[in-house]
Amino acid sequence: MDVSGKVAIVTGAGSGIGAALAATLVAAHARVVLADIDSTAVREVADSLGAAAVAVAGDVSDEAVIRELIDRAEREFGPVDLYFANAGIFGGRGLDSAEAQWEAALDVNVLAHVRAARLLVPGWLERGGGYFVCTASAAGLLTQIGSAPYAVTKHAAVGFAEWLSVTYGDRGIRVSCVCPMGVDTALLRAGTESADAAAAAETAIRAVVTAGKVLSSDEVADAILAGVAAESFLILPHPEVLDMYRFKGSDYDRWLAGMRRYQHSLES
Repeated sequence: MDVSGKVAIVTGAGSGIGAALAATLVAAHARVVLADIDSTAVREVADSLGAAAVAVAGDVSDEAVIRELIDRAEREFGPVDLYFANAGIFGGRGLDSAEAQWEAALDVNVLAHVRAARLLVPGWLERGGGYFVCTASAAGLLTQIGSAPYAVTKHAAVGFAEWLSVTYGDRGIRVSCVCPMGVDTALLRAGTESADAAAAAETAIRAVVTAGKVLSSDEVADAILAGVAAESFLILPHPEVLDMYRFKGSDYDRWLAGMRRYQHSLES
């Protein structure tokens, strides 16, 4: 897939990976609709990218907002070629996570992808092609120590991306699933710099920052576009995740025991 001249939607584009991805797409001569719940941030990012980018503010787990994104893209640029389901939230911690935290994580991290695909896939089938890119996490292949909602919903995001590829991959629809480890985003910085935030999610944040190199959002955006160009299903900005995933599959019990030891070391 050459993104030059293509029309893309990027959710969660007010900061972090989404903002970097939008900038990388525009630099590659794509036209982009940026979405984020933070109206000020997403408009500032879009304004910085010039005429090839426009912003829509809203909750991208809301089907009405997704419809608005698609309609805006079609009015401004033409039919949507690529949808980057990038928005995500951390959710709660463990069994003490409230129902509302579980519901929000499921809505943003999983059902937002389902709703977007439901709206886009019929048109892509008619036109003979389209590309759906899901930003999941290494947590979707491995797990996330310290956050049950994040671990579970990112597994579900990977599962939905797999299903899309199996179901529609022979009908012109391409699917990629992005699974990074630590990325230098506002969420991660808040967890390492703020005493209150660190206390609320100390184990989860420590698990992320000690597992491997923390990449910049720009590095992850470059990896995503390289993966899209190659039409790879798994896009792994941290290549070592593949070795970890293979080890998990080769001896599940040994892997679980190792993760328990790792959790104990983080907590101590």
